[in-house]
Amino acid sequence: MEANVQDPTPITPEDLVVQLRAFRDRIPRYVQLPASERLAKRRAANLKAAFVVASINAVGASDTVRTAVGQSPEDLVQQQSEAVRWAAVEDELRAMLKGVVAANLIRRHRVGVAALQSYSISRNLVRQPEHADLLPHVEEMKRLSKPRRKSDPQQPTPSPVPVDPNPVTPQS
Repeated sequence: MEANVQDPTPITPEDLVVQLRAFRDRIPRYVQLPASERLAKRRAANLKAAFVVASINAVGASDTVRTAVGQSPEDLVQQQSEAVRWAAVEDELRAMLKGVVAANLIRRHRVGVAALQSYSISRNLVRQPEHADLLPHVEEMKRLSKPRRKSDPQQPTPSPVPVDPNPVTPQS
């Protein structure tokens, strides 16, 4: 299968969230399971492929087994094929998540390095009277850089920017 030519314009995080949610809505049988249910389903979901094939053959060989299972061998083969095809999607999504996590780590690192440089430069500059306006900033950075003790109240965390589920896009 040939890859489509991609738009070279970077996507915004908000637009990607909207697109991911739209994709999610199109995935057949998409569901979130509680941990207890995931654990309960793992044993039967992770059987050896040869065992699954042998069991499908038994369904095809016996009307009694087919009736007891409630599915035809053709249905079971189709479901197994879908599971294998969707496993490729799982792999691609895991790889994409790792790439997004790495890209975000790099973003935070760049900002963190700049913040440390700003603090260091500002600390040196406040020693000079003409840069006294930086003093409150340096004092705040110094206060915030100290490790918190258990008895210290937690600092508020900035809220995430909400994503508009129905963004207005310009008409071409």
